[in-house]
Amino acid sequence: MRITPEIIHQELIDVEMKVAKSPNPSCRGLTGKVINETRNTFTLLNIDEEKIIEKKSHVFHFKFSDGTIIQVDGNLLIGRPEDRLKKNIRRLW
Repeated sequence: MRITPEIIHQELIDVEMKVAKSPNPSCRGLTGKVINETRNTFTLLNIDEEKIIEKKSHVFHFKFSDGTIIQVDGNLLIGRPEDRLKKNIRRLW
């Protein structure tokens, strides 16, 4: 699994997502395809059922079409998707 700051600048709709860590036990382990994204939430299509998941305090695993899986802290994703393109993330390495 690769952790990278470039995920901030990518489109996340139609990407497979798994909720890895959540303060809400009913959200942990949910998987599905992201069908909508707002400033503070993702809408996940999970077995023909839409689930709305808050970005704050969650950790997500995103699986892209090339098979790459990336882990992201949801606090980094807070904000409108179009504003994330302008956000600068400092690298720690």
